[in-house]
Amino acid sequence: MLPYRLLAIDIDGTLVNSEDHLTVATCQAIRRARAVGLQVVLATGRRYSRALPLVEAMGLDVPVIASSGSVVKNPRNHQTLFRAEFPLPALRRIILLVRKHGCQTVLLSDTFDQGFDYYLDPSDIPNAYLREYLAANPGCERYWQRMDEESPLDVFAAFTIGDREQMLMVERAIQHVYPGQYVTHVLRSPRYEGFFCEIAPCGVDKWSAVKKVAALFGVPLDAVCAVGDDVNDLPMIREAGLGIAMGNALPSVKNAADCVAPTHDQEGLVEVVAWLLGERPLPGGARRSEVR
Repeated sequence: MLPYRLLAIDIDGTLVNSEDHLTVATCQAIRRARAVGLQVVLATGRRYSRALPLVEAMGLDVPVIASSGSVVKNPRNHQTLFRAEFPLPALRRIILLVRKHGCQTVLLSDTFDQGFDYYLDPSDIPNAYLREYLAANPGCERYWQRMDEESPLDVFAAFTIGDREQMLMVERAIQHVYPGQYVTHVLRSPRYEGFFCEIAPCGVDKWSAVKKVAALFGVPLDAVCAVGDDVNDLPMIREAGLGIAMGNALPSVKNAADCVAPTHDQEGLVEVVAWLLGERPLPGGARRSEVR
């Protein structure tokens, strides 16, 4: 039996290259891993609808952890396997706090089967960064009047978008006013000019979702390998049996990892699969699971 039996893969900066392409070599490596019994799950900050085309491109039936761990879905039938719960009073507090910083809150909801992904308040005037986001995702929004007074149901996460300093300020404000009540990440997607501040209920992150998927597959946590490059990957890279940072990862991610793979533009996941299948040795000093 392989020492690592579940591979959790981030998408942006990990699975796809800097041109947002899934290369043939990377796709073949993942298929090869699946063929010998390694379970695979995508763990991304993307919305489920934006991760789905990559699952289809790989031709594999693998679960998708979307919105940085806030929802897990089965792409075979789009069934929701897990969804975080964002209490309505908490949502209203977040909306008001974000507005104080001149930003707009986007509420992510489990509405894929209804043809949209998120709610906006029509009374909010979107900043330039949100306008760019909406233009790149036509038809993915619905409008909900007075979200701060009566929020929609089935919201599992939220985000706002702006420049980096503004997003860091929003994150600091949330953690200062509501310490320990929310999980926040400030990061930038290569697809957009702005930075995101992701907001999820306490205890919800990629690792919390990976643990649920591992339980479904009957895989011990020491037999999980997690690969990523950004701050929202840190929980799973720190806690997995083997945490791998991409060569293009942030310094904090590399410091938390057991080893560093080549970059996404060097098809680093091909090397990762070779390590996991025992075709090449892990870099010196990397932690190795004893699970068999």
